Amino acid sequence: MDQPAPPPDDLARLMPGQRLQRGVARALRQFDFVCIEELVPTPGLRVDVMALGPKGEVWIVECKSSRADFRADQKWQGYLEWCDRFFWAVGGDFPVELLPDGSGLMLADAYDAEIIRMSPETPLAPARRKVMLQKFARHAASRLHAYRDPGVAGLIV
Repeated sequence: MDQPAPPPDDLARLMPGQRLQRGVARALRQFDFVCIEELVPTPGLRVDVMALGPKGEVWIVECKSSRADFRADQKWQGYLEWCDRFFWAVGGDFPVELLPDGSGLMLADAYDAEIIRMSPETPLAPARRKVMLQKFARHAASRLHAYRDPGVAGLIV
C-alpha cells in the first residue's frame, strides 16, 4: 500500500516576515530553544518570535523583511525589558547598517538562520522572568488547543 505524500511545503502562503520567523525558529532548535510567534508580552507590544532556552533564557527576535518594515517599527525598544537577549532577523539583502548597535543580528530565510552578532545579555528580574514563562506556556497551550480543536480558536485570546 502506498503511503500518502507529505503535504507540500507551501511557502507561498507566508508573508515575508513569517518566512523569517520560520527560519529563526528552525535555527534556534539547534540550540535547544523552542519558539512562539506573535506573542504579546504586554498590551501594545507583539514580538515576532519569543524563544525559550533550555536554562529558561528568554530571547526576543524581531523579523524585518525590508527597510520600510524596519522604519515603521517604533516599538522595538519596548521589547528590551521583556527578554534576556534581543535580536533582529533580516534577509541577506537587508541593509544591516540601519540596525542599531548593541543588539543581536541574525541572517535568515524560510529554512534557517545564522547568528551573525550575539546580543548582549541583560538578565530579566526573577519576577519578570516568571511572568514571561507563564505567558509563553499559556500562549503555546492556547495555540495547541486551537490546532487540535479549530472550533475553539475564536474563543482563545
